[in-house]
Amino acid sequence: MLTKTKRAYPAMPGGVPRGRHGWQRRVDELDPVRDHQEIHRITAGYEFPWDYQRSLEFALFRTYCVPTISELLQRTGEFEKRPQKRYDDTALLMAELVEHGYDSERGIESLRVVNRMHGKYDIDNDDMLYVLTTFIYEPIDWIDRFGWRRLTPNERLACFHFYRQVGIRMGIKNIPESYADFYRFKTDYEQRHFQYTDDNHRVGTYTLKLFCSWFPAPLRPFVAQGVYSLLDPMMLAAFGFPAAPHLLQRASRRALRVRARLVRILPPRRVSKAARDPHNRSYPGYPVGYRPRDLGADNDNDRGSRRAA
Repeated sequence: MLTKTKRAYPAMPGGVPRGRHGWQRRVDELDPVRDHQEIHRITAGYEFPWDYQRSLEFALFRTYCVPTISELLQRTGEFEKRPQKRYDDTALLMAELVEHGYDSERGIESLRVVNRMHGKYDIDNDDMLYVLTTFIYEPIDWIDRFGWRRLTPNERLACFHFYRQVGIRMGIKNIPESYADFYRFKTDYEQRHFQYTDDNHRVGTYTLKLFCSWFPAPLRPFVAQGVYSLLDPMMLAAFGFPAAPHLLQRASRRALRVRARLVRILPPRRVSKAARDPHNRSYPGYPVGYRPRDLGADNDNDRGSRRAA
């Protein structure tokens, strides 16, 4: 059984390590089972916050290739009516768990919101398992391709153990106990379930429009093509999206790798950015003046009255 860590992490112990690989050396000294929360906070908050945010955007996008998932989202109407709010809710709730720990006060509060939102619907356990895999393996794959360095074995295992414990607290059943077994479940699930449906296309289009809305109008057609260039053939087919020109695919990947080379020469980050996204549109200034209970679909009309001082 995994050790349960009940502490939050307001600051890294021992201060900021020296050198560009200082955080990596710190991670190498920790145990990926016992210390998985601390390791994952370093990875997502200090070493790769931008990459984690981008990769989780595409991870959520990937789940909409599953007809049972996209059908539910289409039926609720949330991604059609308020895609930005739904995106911000998910991103901030997950960030709270990373920043403060799933057994901290804010972590427990975040999980209550997540479980309340999911509890309103009859969701298949395998669908929940699959969504959980995307939070583990999509960031790992993204960082291996586009990060300023590859993840270490400790970081990979810590990510697996972190989200496995989150899944247990969400009531998800039959979570595999090994990194390899859970990855095998993910790939097998995609082979069985990824297929085109109209609901996939609708929810995918709402999400694509959301991504494009973050940029000035003249750039939006290029943003859409950039998104197409980063989707694999299985996703393109499941959404019914066109493939981007090969030249654009190569250019998009090259631009991300150039960014990685520039990030590699920066000093180590001194402050975690896990739960401090200034670009969220729904909760200005978050987390200042907010609690996790202010997030979620249930609180659209009354979150102001429940906001913490």
